[in-house]
Amino acid sequence: MNVDIKVLVVDDFATMRRIVKGALKQLGFKNIAEAEDGVTALQELKREAYGLVLSDWNMPNMTGLDLLKAVRSEESLKHLPFIMITAEGQKESVLQAVQAGVSNYIVKPFTPETLNEKLKTVLK
Repeated sequence: MNVDIKVLVVDDFATMRRIVKGALKQLGFKNIAEAEDGVTALQELKREAYGLVLSDWNMPNMTGLDLLKAVRSEESLKHLPFIMITAEGQKESVLQAVQAGVSNYIVKPFTPETLNEKLKTVLK
């Protein structure tokens, strides 16, 4: 797993961004940026090259699902590994994300071990 890639953490809740960044740092990632919603994240993704997106689902302005759809429809971004981290654990939500092309899915609350397992499958 390449921990040198640039990671974008997208969540409207600053505490959650801090938790995700902390877990990533524990796993050896150093190059981590953050965005507070999908609109900001999409602008950032178009501006700079990233190797991974970790996004919340429920956010103002643009949801994680809409961000995922925007990323998948953008030729230069559609290959990007995209993990949804969300409290939305219902089957319908997971199915929607899978149909939109999510790389993996983590339900909150989660442990660094869970994150590590999902990252290994996505970044192999």
